Amino acid sequence: MATRNLHLTLAFLGQQPRGCVAELKAIAENLAGEPFTLRLDQLRCWHNGLLHLAPDHPPPALLALAANLQDGLRAAGFAIERRPFHPHLTLARHCPHLPGAAAPTLDWPVNQFALFASENTASGAHYRALGNWPLLPQDSNERFTQ
Repeated sequence: MATRNLHLTLAFLGQQPRGCVAELKAIAENLAGEPFTLRLDQLRCWHNGLLHLAPDHPPPALLALAANLQDGLRAAGFAIERRPFHPHLTLARHCPHLPGAAAPTLDWPVNQFALFASENTASGAHYRALGNWPLLPQDSNERFTQ
């Protein structure tokens, strides 16, 4: 994966009409969540050849953020995947097996989330940010005073 494309998906929407962007941004704007650190410490390869880093213990704040976002999307009528949420950072596709090296550990401080559009180009997929929103501590009033 190109470094510029590294991301963790909270909810996969597939193809959506451009006219939905404003509604998606409104859902994200109304989503509250707290900052957290995501420790990616498990190197895994799924049967489809997707090599990825995953957390051994996903932080509760990440699980709550993903669940609340998915609930908001479904309530607004968006069809999203029904598979359980498995947070992961994709490193490579079409990997035939796990590399023999030890899994790296990455502590990723997460203080915002974003809406991305995937665009196919001659050099491969590119993810373009359409908007991003801060994650604020629970006792913060910042979201309501900006």
